[in-house]
Amino acid sequence: MTDTRKPDGTHRVAITGTGALSPAGVGVDALMDAVNEGRSCIAPIARFGTEGYPATLAAEIPSFDPVACGLSKKEARRFAPFVQYAIVAADEAMAESGLSMEDEDPTRVACVWGSGIGGLLEFESACAALHERGPKKVSPLFIPTMIENMAAGNLSIRYGMKGDCLSIVTACATGAHCVGEAYRLIRHGYADAALAGGSEESISPVCLAGFGNLGALCTSDDPAASAMPFDANRSGFVPGEGAGALVLESFEHALARGAHIIAEVAGFGSTGDAYHMTAPDPSGEGAVRAMRAALAEGGFEPSDVGHLNAHGTSTKANDAMEAAALAALVGADAQTPVTSVKGTVGHMMGAAGAIEAIVCALSAANGTVPPTAGTREVDPACPVNVVTGSLLRTGPQAVALSNSLGFGGHNASLAIAPFEG
Repeated sequence: MTDTRKPDGTHRVAITGTGALSPAGVGVDALMDAVNEGRSCIAPIARFGTEGYPATLAAEIPSFDPVACGLSKKEARRFAPFVQYAIVAADEAMAESGLSMEDEDPTRVACVWGSGIGGLLEFESACAALHERGPKKVSPLFIPTMIENMAAGNLSIRYGMKGDCLSIVTACATGAHCVGEAYRLIRHGYADAALAGGSEESISPVCLAGFGNLGALCTSDDPAASAMPFDANRSGFVPGEGAGALVLESFEHALARGAHIIAEVAGFGSTGDAYHMTAPDPSGEGAVRAMRAALAEGGFEPSDVGHLNAHGTSTKANDAMEAAALAALVGADAQTPVTSVKGTVGHMMGAAGAIEAIVCALSAANGTVPPTAGTREVDPACPVNVVTGSLLRTGPQAVALSNSLGFGGHNASLAIAPFEG
């Protein structure tokens, strides 16, 4: 009989549904196929002209049609892309979970969803209307279309979720923090189930200009030499877009309704660097504390980690710091497999942590570690065991970690364990 409680009496938390919209296409299967094949979805930006911009590559969603993906024509007109992306991913996760809101107490189902930036395209459009045509030409729906919490709000309306309705913003750690907060709500009994994740629409002119002028983006015009996490020749990240969604439930709730448990969120660590606005603490001390906290909540030791799904942005500072943090966690001589999906789907920012939690969960459940697309020569300054080339089959893993790190010093680590039914 499955023990549904942790040793401290709090609830164990199951993942019962996953959904994705990514540069690999619609659905988790498309995402996992691309990641497991080590296939890059990065290409020259097609949405707008990039002459004069410091970077020209991105990982765009191919041929996205919101109506074909299940939205009404009204929703496709009214909702910002990051909300549309959220709905597509969430619909898939809810369908896979089999969670029927008609059978639930809606006040016991939470929605925790974030976006690093929110409706950036709507913001650009409204600013242009204001300056070119005057204040009366700014849409009265500008604010409720653009503001970041509207993905969470519209998802809760769509499914009738009346528990906690929250939106967390921690830059590129947003998705992981939303999953972690949903886990905590269920673990401590505030909810029986939750929809959690993140979405982003960051491939826009102003975003490309801002990140590019900051020096954070890869300036190569060769997709094969762009996103290269932990590589000696890495030179910056490549922006991506989309959404990742997870349905979480207490073990009691999932087992009582006969749900299929994909994996378990066994622990969550959240820390701050208190160091710099954009640069991570080079020592990785904050990331180490987050990973240790996540493992401790699950009752695991660092030696139990089957693999790390790293934040791995392909920037010089982030990758070196994360490598130092892992070495501090497991020991400099440990050969813990490391992967980053950003060589495949780019950096999906507020969606990244949710997408990576999905990949981490499915990889741990299947006893595999995906290769890191784009990486060829691991930097000696990043002495970690980066999986390259082809899918690594490890066999059973006790637990895996998924890290997300954001501007401002936000660190999040999810401990995800396979479920043995």
